[in-house]
Amino acid sequence: MVKENPTEAAKKIKMLVFDVDGVMTDGSITYDEDGKEYKTFNAKDGHGIVRMNHAGFITAIITARNNGTVQHRAENLNFTELYQGYKNKLPALEELMQKYNLKPENVSYMGDDLPDVCILERVGLACCPADAVKEVQNICNFISKHNGGKGAVRELCDFILDAQGIEKEYIVCEGKGR
Repeated sequence: MVKENPTEAAKKIKMLVFDVDGVMTDGSITYDEDGKEYKTFNAKDGHGIVRMNHAGFITAIITARNNGTVQHRAENLNFTELYQGYKNKLPALEELMQKYNLKPENVSYMGDDLPDVCILERVGLACCPADAVKEVQNICNFISKHNGGKGAVRELCDFILDAQGIEKEYIVCEGKGR
């Protein structure tokens, strides 16, 4: 399927969905000696999610892994939805679209590897970080200039806000000036 121009596709987006490993992180998985897993997230990516929520977009994570760190990050950023443990991610996407009465063209998804292809082929704005595998890059209509965990999520958030003509509001600490 030929993908629409990314700017035109971005104008229709109402929901942003993200994979975690390789998208919201750099793909590294670190374990301590007891097997506890650690992930590192990018603060600027996180602020992009906060701004999308503030602007009224639905934000979601669909990930194959099940991890407390991801749960904590999703809660911290107020993601609208979190789906963990989904090796086949398409049923989760279908459930989200039905729940929010959205069409595929209203959804953007950012993924980086082969398990994401089934969703990327379905959505209106298929997105990936710069370091995604070639098979993913070949089907995306938005390829970030940044690698996963290094600003790709923020670039996508800013791109959608710009395409829709939504002012990027500055969120400041309560009681403080700009």
